[in-house]
Amino acid sequence: MTRSKVEIAVPAQAELGESPLWSPDEEVLYWADIEGKQVHRYNPASDRDETRPCPWRPGAIVLTDRPGRLLIAADHHLIRFDWDSGLATPWVELEEAGTGNRMNDGRTDPAGRFWVGSMYDQPAVRRASGRQYRIEGGGSFTVIRTEVGIPNGLAFDPERNRMYWADTFQDMVWRYDYDLETGQARNETPFVDFSGYPGRPDGACVDAEGCYWIAAVAGGAVLRFTPDGHLDRRYDLPASTPTMPAFGGPDLSTLYVTSLRTDGRTDLPDHRGDLFVIDAGVTGRPETPFAGSA
Repeated sequence: MTRSKVEIAVPAQAELGESPLWSPDEEVLYWADIEGKQVHRYNPASDRDETRPCPWRPGAIVLTDRPGRLLIAADHHLIRFDWDSGLATPWVELEEAGTGNRMNDGRTDPAGRFWVGSMYDQPAVRRASGRQYRIEGGGSFTVIRTEVGIPNGLAFDPERNRMYWADTFQDMVWRYDYDLETGQARNETPFVDFSGYPGRPDGACVDAEGCYWIAAVAGGAVLRFTPDGHLDRRYDLPASTPTMPAFGGPDLSTLYVTSLRTDGRTDLPDHRGDLFVIDAGVTGRPETPFAGSA
């Protein structure tokens, strides 16, 4: 089991840090504070973290074909977000306002489709009212599943034609056979039963070796699983609330981890809500920009 030095990149004290995303063209890390309604941009070269307010709660961020132009799943819809101007423009409505849901975990597949899930706005209430969506480049979308608790753990392994997905309520990560041409996920198979690990499954990513990294929220760790589901690394954090890992840096060899501020525990140093950085010893995969003109 590997334990590596963990450092604080940004002492942000975010309310609900999520969706770290490396932009190779800009060499910066975008990330969201969902409940703080902020989009962050961290430049590791200058060690500077900037923020822009967002009118809606930004759940999942993806790149577009224009540096500094983001597509964000926020509250009940997709919005275009321009970093330089700070302008946020609604684009596609996924759910009606007032349903009690908000957008949560999401990313693009290697073909540029945007996958994202929604959840009930009060996570302490076990209400499976969420949905999982697949959005095509033109803005059309398909509801993939309903009765979702808290969608998380979404990641893709193009070499093995796999998709991973988790429902935090069910403490389970599943893997699927993924058809990149059609965007179809089939043959749901249990991958990791989280009842045997600390915390609960949250955000995830896949590295260049095909291993699956996932944040154990309320467990204070980031876990790495081999493609056959074997745990081979654990990185403990000075916060009990990691939410999502993502590889960044010019060579994608740095692992960034977001976290949330509050979980009621007082037995760990108070770095909850900060952005962490880990020298993971492996490289990640670049994220694919959205395949549309958002």
